[in-house]
Amino acid sequence: MAQLIDNIPVLQAPLTSIRASGAQYNGLNPATRTLPAGFQKTSSHRPFRAATIFEQDIEVPLRDGVVIRADVFRPADVNDPVPALVVWSPYGKSGTGYFRLDIVPGRVGVAQSRLSGFESFEGPDPAEWTARGYAIINVNSRGAYDSQGDVRWFGSGEGHDGYDTIEHLARLPWCSGKIAMVGNSWLAMAQWHIAAQNPPHLTCFAPLEGCSDFYRESLCRGGVPYLPFWGFLGGQTLFGRNNQEDVIGMLEKYPRMNAYWEDKRAKIEQIKIPCYVLASYSTGLHTVGSFRGFEDLPTDNKWLRVHPTQEWHDLYSTSRIEDLQLFFDYFLKLEPNGWEKSPKVLLSTLRYNKEPEHNHIFTDFPVPSTEYRIYYLSQDGTLAWSPDQMSTALSYQSDVTALQMDSDSEELSFDCTLPADSYLVGYSKAVLYMSCPDHDDLDVFIQIRKADSSGKVLQNINIPLHELGLDAEDVTRINTNVYIGPMGILRASRRKIDVDRSKPHWALHSHDEDEKISPGTIVKLEIGIWPSGIKFEKGEKLVFKVSGHDMRLAEFEPLRGKFTTSNKGRHFVHMGADYPSYVQVPFIKV
Repeated sequence: MAQLIDNIPVLQAPLTSIRASGAQYNGLNPATRTLPAGFQKTSSHRPFRAATIFEQDIEVPLRDGVVIRADVFRPADVNDPVPALVVWSPYGKSGTGYFRLDIVPGRVGVAQSRLSGFESFEGPDPAEWTARGYAIINVNSRGAYDSQGDVRWFGSGEGHDGYDTIEHLARLPWCSGKIAMVGNSWLAMAQWHIAAQNPPHLTCFAPLEGCSDFYRESLCRGGVPYLPFWGFLGGQTLFGRNNQEDVIGMLEKYPRMNAYWEDKRAKIEQIKIPCYVLASYSTGLHTVGSFRGFEDLPTDNKWLRVHPTQEWHDLYSTSRIEDLQLFFDYFLKLEPNGWEKSPKVLLSTLRYNKEPEHNHIFTDFPVPSTEYRIYYLSQDGTLAWSPDQMSTALSYQSDVTALQMDSDSEELSFDCTLPADSYLVGYSKAVLYMSCPDHDDLDVFIQIRKADSSGKVLQNINIPLHELGLDAEDVTRINTNVYIGPMGILRASRRKIDVDRSKPHWALHSHDEDEKISPGTIVKLEIGIWPSGIKFEKGEKLVFKVSGHDMRLAEFEPLRGKFTTSNKGRHFVHMGADYPSYVQVPFIKV
């Protein structure tokens, strides 16, 4: 039976066969065994600290009769039921699947010897958490591997599946009935949708960096389709016996916002339980969704942690594990450990050429005392306190090939020197007056960069070099490893703003119609820039860039040069008295 979202039939595409080499799958194997303390998957992996019961490929029934599969890792030497941490993924469970840290040079600083090899990709290590008194449940979501059905890409459908899974697990004799969810990326994105269904036994949850509005934040950010990454993910990394939602096909058929795409915007306002939100600046997929999630949660029982590294590196860090345990112990074990008094917001800031600053304490985000400064674009390439008296324009060729290696051409750059130590923390935005004499639309990309006092534009290596085991010049320049600055994207025909759902610091674009522009007509664009946290020292420079291509580093090396736009010809950025283009930047005091 075809899946319907608000009576819209959902297109399907085949999954890659589980017999393909990339699946790294040994087949269905329902079994139960005890892994003794000290057990190692191989001599290269970490041992289990506690004896662990491993129940492989248990059946989990869903409301429509579909049965999905899960692995249970739970402490062996306990008499009482234990709380469970659910890890929800379409990528394969417990060490199977295409994705593993080896796909990135240096394994993001996480040596194989630090992990048991039984962790699901982007999920916690069972060897760590059974010793801390928790069961880890690695779930193959609907359609993944030998889970029945077709893979669902987020939305209410995946929310319902998660609800059913949690309620089934809560009834098992070893479970205390208190359940949380945890994980990075897709594992976090799904959590927003599952928590919005309010399963009774979901006690709290921890989305560790997860997009919360798939269309607006990633797949079609700013109205510009982001096909290389999501096409790669759906086409090469999801394995099963059946089909998956064809989100690329759906975008081609339904390029504008409709009920199908709105269903993939998590209903965060419906969530009632405590939440541990993790965010970073380094991801090109999840930053704004994590911050949006924290802001929109209607509960006071929410905490935001913003780390300065990369999501996979942070997941296995001692500091993250210990902080998560305090959160879980308080809500799942009811331990009076003082978690409720912990700071609502702990936020790190990047210094690029120096060690980051960790854990600035705030009461909320955006930081309540934020000062928004406006810098006007000037014809001489500076950022000024007031518009030029004369109206002028600068231009760039919008349709050059871009490799996303931080060396592309045709990028306008404006800068100013900061006279004192300054902290940029929060959402920036730009209001630009632009035109294109050669086309009826413009795909516009903007970015904030940091330069040193000599004007050298800097990059921030996400992982401490001593953990990567590499010299700085040997670090592969991809977004996983290196952050260069926050960015904004907007297709001019999608400039319409949803005034009811926008915030003072963030314009939400409607994406429900295309308002084409007569060639040569000057149009006003308001473009949001994802949140960031950057420390500028006295004499360093704030740089603002505008171009017709993505200025982020590519997510992976094979994706370099793959992101294309609809641009044609030259784009003109108008500035000065009649067209006061500007960038607004948030500064705070620390």
